Amino acid sequence: MRVADSIEDPSAPEVRRLALDMIDTMRDAPGIGLAAPQVHIPLRMVIYYVPEGRDEEGEGHPLTILINPEITVLDPALETGAEGCLSLPGMVGSVPRPQHIAVKAFDLDGQVQEYEAMGYHARVIQHECDHLDGIIYPMRMTDLSSLGYVEEMTGHDE
Repeated sequence: MRVADSIEDPSAPEVRRLALDMIDTMRDAPGIGLAAPQVHIPLRMVIYYVPEGRDEEGEGHPLTILINPEITVLDPALETGAEGCLSLPGMVGSVPRPQHIAVKAFDLDGQVQEYEAMGYHARVIQHECDHLDGIIYPMRMTDLSSLGYVEEMTGHDE
């Protein structure tokens, strides 16, 4: 795995096509996020959404496309939470991550988007953006004994 390349023109038609293909792939998987390197495209783009009831407010977060995202940690305090990944099907592990971040990225119109994310929302963004740097969640784990198959870790299929 390598660091993905920046996208020169976020508003280019081929970038929009890639985003639409990634959305279809993510929904078919099914997943809540996907990074371009996961579909063998070494570009800095991620898509994600947060389902209702999964974030602190319970409202979720709509489907979002981040091009050339930059993350700034606003609070370095770590919280450990369970993560799974389409790249490691059927597995789950406990991953410590900062719980308050700022995000700056381009959208498909080439406009800069800036916002803050907390809790589960922040976790999803960090997880997907890690793929852009060739990192998968077990590389962030501090206790690999918490890595295992979903059935073993939870007692049932998810």
